[in-house]
Amino acid sequence: MKYSKRIMLLLAVDSFIVLGSVFISYLLRFEARIPEPFWDSMPYAMGGIWLVTYAVFYFSNLYRRVWKYASVGELVLIIRTTTVALGMNLLLYAAVRMSGMDIGIPLTVFLLSWMTTTIGIAGSRLLWRIVRGSQVKIQPHHKKALIVGAGDAGTLVAKELKHFPDTTLYPVAFIDDDPAKLYMEVGGLPVVGMRRDIPAVVKRLGIDTIVLALPSAAKSDTANVINICKKTSASIKILPRVSDVIHGNVSISTIRDVNVEDLLGRDPVAVDLKGIAEYVTNKTVLITGAGGSIGSELSRQIAGFQPEKLLLLGHGENSIYAIENELKRKYPGLAYETVIADVQDRQRMVEVFDLYRPSVVFHAAAHKHVPLMERNPAEAIKNNVIGTKNVAQCANLFGVERFVMISTDKAVNPTSVMGTTKRIAEMIVQSLNRRSTTKFVAVRFGNVLGSRGSVIPIFKQQIREGGPVTVTHPEMVRYFMTIPEAVQLVIQAGAIAEGGETFVLDMGEPVKIAKLAHDLIRLSGLEPDRDIRVEYTGMRPGEKLYEELLTAEEGTAGTTHDRIFIGKPAVFSVKEFMAKLEKLERAAFNNYMPVEPEHLKAMLKDLVPTYQLAASDLEEAKNRQKAAEAVVHRRKLEVALGAEK
Repeated sequence: MKYSKRIMLLLAVDSFIVLGSVFISYLLRFEARIPEPFWDSMPYAMGGIWLVTYAVFYFSNLYRRVWKYASVGELVLIIRTTTVALGMNLLLYAAVRMSGMDIGIPLTVFLLSWMTTTIGIAGSRLLWRIVRGSQVKIQPHHKKALIVGAGDAGTLVAKELKHFPDTTLYPVAFIDDDPAKLYMEVGGLPVVGMRRDIPAVVKRLGIDTIVLALPSAAKSDTANVINICKKTSASIKILPRVSDVIHGNVSISTIRDVNVEDLLGRDPVAVDLKGIAEYVTNKTVLITGAGGSIGSELSRQIAGFQPEKLLLLGHGENSIYAIENELKRKYPGLAYETVIADVQDRQRMVEVFDLYRPSVVFHAAAHKHVPLMERNPAEAIKNNVIGTKNVAQCANLFGVERFVMISTDKAVNPTSVMGTTKRIAEMIVQSLNRRSTTKFVAVRFGNVLGSRGSVIPIFKQQIREGGPVTVTHPEMVRYFMTIPEAVQLVIQAGAIAEGGETFVLDMGEPVKIAKLAHDLIRLSGLEPDRDIRVEYTGMRPGEKLYEELLTAEEGTAGTTHDRIFIGKPAVFSVKEFMAKLEKLERAAFNNYMPVEPEHLKAMLKDLVPTYQLAASDLEEAKNRQKAAEAVVHRRKLEVALGAEK
């Protein structure tokens, strides 16, 4: 209904109620036997009370309320408004009497009309709400919903679900651990049990969806409830934030699917970035790999600390274009430059550093996919090792204040080419720190939820396609963290760095990948090995069952943050390390005589003795490389002899 028509309708209804209230007040005052003189004064009473009451109603914004959603607040407004109208009517009556006029209106009529007007107006609004916002009955297309949590958030969600016909969910009951609510009704819905009763309730009531309305609960508590819900066949949804309740934003649109983050069972790592990120404010900050999962999140978070200029460097133009557009929308006043460049190109890196003179560098550019790098070790060496060397040496050459390199837990006792190249990158940073004024540090963490190519998006895609969900080994476990957590750690590391450290985050308990796959299937409302098959494919080259965060030599030391630890720098000969690194670089970039992958792995083993490469692979690598060198030597000799002839 249009606003003008709505106002006219409400005005007509209210006029009828006010005028009728005055008439009823006369009837009550004189016990239904109104004397003749008072019939003559009734029109004056009706006109005066109506005029004053309407004016008060209008200026108190009573007609701007949406009565379909009327509640206690609207009732209080009605009482307050009619009381103000009563006060003004009494003042007007007193003024008339003081002027010497006697219009013959009994004083009690004002009090009685106030009471009847209040009841009439409130009753009309309640009737309006009942007619316009009548509860939607359960329909064939509805899915039965069980709401866990009969508090403020749960009751608000139930109210919306019951009154909106467009939603596919219909609430039928609550679950709550409060004994005072058990077997009572909240918002017209019964509280049928406690959290331990969820499986039985789901089966008894035929529940299709469980909605977790526990926005203020700890992560561990939410994870426990989710674990109980996973024993049922119902899909699980969750109300995400306590701020939704505080700001009154709880609605059916805020209900989301349960994410893997909800299953980790730990609260996010809290870092007060406002107190520690001042070292990037008013500084030129360079982020390599700025289009990647970590690099783009670094860009988002650092943009909020007013850097003098933010340099977004990446090799892929599409990813850099995407983060540029995002920052342009979110931070219109940000000074930034997009740089398309390859960290393997040393001359290009020198040009970038010479032109922009960054004060802080976050080095996130890297090849990270383990199986791919096993098959392409030369590319892993070029990007992860030589690329890091180029950027780090430029940082030293141009006097960068802080250099933070992104590393991985796969660099500890590595079994893969990727992990070994990242370990060498850490050693490059540590070796430069010994002779540079730049503070060089590395930040080491595990798997990042939601990053490109990580296991979670792959599992979700496989579930969407109907399976199977592929897991390499039933006993494989990994540490997990969210992208914002990882980036906060990186920024924190730059703040507390003294130089040479490897920072490690306490990521809680490791998660079994097979269990994660089963959980994701259940959270999608499906049953593992019935609706979606879980298939074990066997460990891939370079993988290991358990990841580690620190080597035995590094040990551990605490920091000012209770979830961040420091691995002590490893002791090694820089001179010997650099000599071997030079040979590795020549071998990786040797286009004249491509080096066998096995030989490159052997060279990596020479640089990182903890690289767990099988002895048979080493021997085979050496033999194949010798054979290749012999063929090349023979061809050179033949060319030389032919030239002499």
